[in-house]
Amino acid sequence: MKVSKDHAVSFDYEVRNSRSELLDSSTQGGQPMSYVHGYASIVPGLEKALEGKAAGDRLDVTVPPVEAYGLRDERRMGQVERSIFPAGAEIKPGMRFQATSQHGADNVVVVAVEGDTITVDANHPLAGETLTFKVTVREVRPATPEEIAHGHVHHAAAEEGCCGGGGCGCH
Repeated sequence: MKVSKDHAVSFDYEVRNSRSELLDSSTQGGQPMSYVHGYASIVPGLEKALEGKAAGDRLDVTVPPVEAYGLRDERRMGQVERSIFPAGAEIKPGMRFQATSQHGADNVVVVAVEGDTITVDANHPLAGETLTFKVTVREVRPATPEEIAHGHVHHAAAEEGCCGGGGCGCH
């Protein structure tokens, strides 16, 4: 069976940045990545590369920023006043939090603290990075109607704790 729209796909992976630093891996004690193909659940460049592959296929894929997490956008940097944080909160560079803007909810990181002015960055942490994936496709099967509706693969062992019990957050 080949990877195509409306198929549940599981694969082992390693992903590295342009400096060959290991960013994440399912092969070092992690679980394989599982997703429903055709719904932008993984970075577009990797999803395109997996199209037409079958269980057992191995591939190395280099994904440029525009097909991964996008280019860095300096307009996603900004300054906010300390007064928007809870009184007495200690704000330090590297802290992450969620903020609401005209674009919806953003995950932001504190870049600098200068007095009462806090500089934040709402770019994805991997924006601007070229990523290299080493992938081994483990399983390809038709996705169930529920998986397609929920936008993710259901695992038999977690079925009751997932959607059956509302644990996946899709209900």
